[in-house]
Amino acid sequence: MSHDGVGPRAVMRSVAFLTAGVLAVPALAGCSEKDPAGKPTAGQEIAPAERGRIADGGTLRWAVDALPETLNAFQADADAATSKVAGAVLPSMYRLDANGRPQRNPDYLESAKVVDREPRQVVLYKLNQQAVWSDGREIGAADFAAQWRALSGKDTAYWTARNAGYDRIEKIERGADDLEVRVTFSKPYADWQSLFSPLYPKDVMGTPDAFNDGARRKLKVTAGPFALDTVDKDSGEVRLKRNPRWWGRPAKLSELVLRAVPRDKRTAALADGKVDLAEIDSTEAHRITLAARDKGKGNGAPLAHGPGAALTPGKSLRSWAVAHGSDEEAADEEILARKKRGKAVAKYADEQSSLRGFEVRKSLEPAFTQLALNGQEGPLADERVRRAVARALDRDELARVVLRPLGLPAEPVGSHLALSGQQAYADNSGALGGQDTKEAQALLADAGWVSGGAVKEEQKEKKAAGAGASKEPAGSEASESSGTPADSDSAEGSDSDEGSGSSEDSGSSGSSSSSDGSDSSDRSDSSTTSGSSDSSSSSDSSESSGDDGTYIVGEDGKPGDDKPGENRAPALLVPAPLAELQRVALLDQAYVLGVHGQAEKAKKAKKQKAGKKQRIGKKQQAETEKQRKKDGPGTSGKVEKNLAHEGRSQFQHGGAPGAYAPKGTAAPGRAAAGPLAKNGKPLTLRFVLPSGPGSQSLRAVGERIARMLERIGIRTEISKVADESYFKDHIASGQYDLALYSWPASAFPATDARPIYSKPVPAADGSLNVEQNYTRVGTDQVDQLFDQAIAELDPGESRSLVRKADARIWAAAGSIPLYQRPQLTAARTNLANAGAFGFQTPLYEDMGFLKKGAKPQASSAP
Repeated sequence: MSHDGVGPRAVMRSVAFLTAGVLAVPALAGCSEKDPAGKPTAGQEIAPAERGRIADGGTLRWAVDALPETLNAFQADADAATSKVAGAVLPSMYRLDANGRPQRNPDYLESAKVVDREPRQVVLYKLNQQAVWSDGREIGAADFAAQWRALSGKDTAYWTARNAGYDRIEKIERGADDLEVRVTFSKPYADWQSLFSPLYPKDVMGTPDAFNDGARRKLKVTAGPFALDTVDKDSGEVRLKRNPRWWGRPAKLSELVLRAVPRDKRTAALADGKVDLAEIDSTEAHRITLAARDKGKGNGAPLAHGPGAALTPGKSLRSWAVAHGSDEEAADEEILARKKRGKAVAKYADEQSSLRGFEVRKSLEPAFTQLALNGQEGPLADERVRRAVARALDRDELARVVLRPLGLPAEPVGSHLALSGQQAYADNSGALGGQDTKEAQALLADAGWVSGGAVKEEQKEKKAAGAGASKEPAGSEASESSGTPADSDSAEGSDSDEGSGSSEDSGSSGSSSSSDGSDSSDRSDSSTTSGSSDSSSSSDSSESSGDDGTYIVGEDGKPGDDKPGENRAPALLVPAPLAELQRVALLDQAYVLGVHGQAEKAKKAKKQKAGKKQRIGKKQQAETEKQRKKDGPGTSGKVEKNLAHEGRSQFQHGGAPGAYAPKGTAAPGRAAAGPLAKNGKPLTLRFVLPSGPGSQSLRAVGERIARMLERIGIRTEISKVADESYFKDHIASGQYDLALYSWPASAFPATDARPIYSKPVPAADGSLNVEQNYTRVGTDQVDQLFDQAIAELDPGESRSLVRKADARIWAAAGSIPLYQRPQLTAARTNLANAGAFGFQTPLYEDMGFLKKGAKPQASSAP
């Protein structure tokens, strides 16, 4: 499916760096005795069992996101549910094994091979003589020919989403008998094994009307282990039943029901017994894991998690006292709150009890998450800036953020075109290089982005005028989230994925990270921009500006240091002297903050310590109050003298905003490189992220990336948008600088990946035809390598060309693969041959429930 971008100009590329990428390719693509494809990073987990251990009959209820809009897999609105139905009821000549490699499907195909290469490529299919459609007709050449004509692209009356491969066919004819099909190609086609999977009957493909409308809600004729029974929009179910004409191994299940269940309602659906198999997120997986751990505790034992976990004995006693106290209004409110809490605790406990019948099966999806860099215009049109962004990333850390808490292998993806284990895979990331802060900064400097300049001067003047300096970079646009940037972030609040390391769902990436990369929880900055606008002033400029020998501590709102003395920034200097009234106000504010911190510290000491420590705490509080009365608000006595010390003791790693320290004191915390500017404009990138409840891990990764970029002086403006508009209104239309989204990995990358990475070209109307290349970054060399790979009939040579194309895609730095997506599936403990499939095509006929007392085989999960 093609998409037209909104920008008028083509992607700009740096010839020097493209050349460097080209020169790096031969070394990367050189031959090696070891297969560079390797093995899958994680095995599948499906509770495998021999068919003899599985009971005959039963209904499997499988959760899907929504009912399929169409049952025609070749239409634009086909989705994952469409693929599940097609896989269960239609022929596929090839299906994928556990390594993501195509294997001949013997239920339909006895053999298939290239029998001629000159003057034309000819593939001869020999069909299984038992293979018939559900109406009794043999599967044959007429079905192959009808599908070719519909998908060839020659007849625009067919509303097809893709015709890759079919457009290279010249003719299809019957072979020596009805079981042979000869396919002749007009141009060589390496990925011929991708064709006719699925294969629809000629009744569906024979005419445009039948193709466009006939298979959207029904499939009268099928040829799989299951047949389509009903599609019920009211109940949200697609019901499949055993196919009585199926010639292969009979399906163990009597029925397979695909039930539409939104992601946020799957826990309840599992607990209520409405589904037996469902893809879930990490939060639901954690609940199921806890339910399994609680099995031995008995149903009456209180749970140490859930809505009642925070109710300590002390809080419970106070609640009882309020509910039975003399204040009738407070008592009524507390009684109502106790009833609500009791219902929530009971509901949670019931759900946990029901979830004990499930287990989490996990693997890695055949898909990867990438950082996309929009190279159509702006700073990222310069390849040097894109490469700098890439060199700033610690991809190992980003993979750990998402995968390690789930117990999955945390390895970064090394290819755009395949995943580890697939035939075309090779780690080509060396064409771009690994994380290197100095190299990233050098690339930015070479591109003309330097620290300070006109932007810094402008911000100094604003401070000298006495106005509160905004941290939104000059000339930058506001976030597209609702309200102001600050309002958008504060309204959304904190939502972190379990173990993801994200402590607050803030639009600002201006907070530093601790040494382990975790977020600070004391973020006070409400800006959506990353970095501080005045973090790199030199002492020389201080002397010439007439400052009073002090600087503002923590004004950029960043909490502090990872390691003392590491990457210390130069001292931050006060601009021009402030008016006395402003000075007094700042001192009062800092004083109040200091006193408040002292009081809180003393209060905690009173509760947690006894005896001498408690008395010291009270004495400190009393002395502080005495000192305040002595000095009075607005004075500059001991308060001003000790203010820097107060800031360090009360606001560790950063100090109170507005606090002062002696001239020359280093800025607290790991200060990022100074903000970069070019021609008076700051280097600020708009980072678009989804805001939905299922996107916590993406936001956690996005915020980590923003902090990594801040270290090399790139500021980010995070904009969180609704999930339903994220892709259509921002990614596909090019309304972003940076974005995170995923692509599936294909067993046929020369065919399927070309539209994603091909060079955008101007359309007739002046727009940019990007196909699926939403980064708008492409090169002629990559296109040529794809063309060569798709026409090369030697499998080894074709894979070599694909790997060379991938190395050049890395060098262009339009997108940076990060990690393979986690695949978490909740399954009933007695369900076999189903779960986290990984690469493998599900074998629907082997799914079923174990016989009583039977156990599954050992799993190959990580």
